[in-house]
Amino acid sequence: MADVNRGKRPLSPHLTIYRPQLTSMSSIMVRITGIAALAVALLVVWWLLAAATSESAFAFIDGLLRSWLGDIVMLLAAWAIFYHMLGRLRHVVWDFGYCLEVETSEKLGVGMFIGATVLTVLAALVV
Repeated sequence: MADVNRGKRPLSPHLTIYRPQLTSMSSIMVRITGIAALAVALLVVWWLLAAATSESAFAFIDGLLRSWLGDIVMLLAAWAIFYHMLGRLRHVVWDFGYCLEVETSEKLGVGMFIGATVLTVLAALVV
């Protein structure tokens, strides 16, 4: 095997020149919002299980979810679900070969953020 000086080699060059792009950041946000939606789904399952088990367990989780903190968590969860949904829709459009240009993809990224916010506000007003 070749004599390789492993201790003095530089880091990968992409770590020094890479600049995050809107499309990559929105793709990462789709993954984060998917994980957040899973966490909130676990809260809903906890609420349902507590309702099926005991009155005191249900009173605790129901009080938590109906508090101001629960309202904020559910509002953020609604935003995460809408953002994730729009991100998945964007990927379906990309899978069909449309909107692949960088400029159009960046507009879709901004549109996802605005769309998720508008849908969340509409959902909050309806409820």
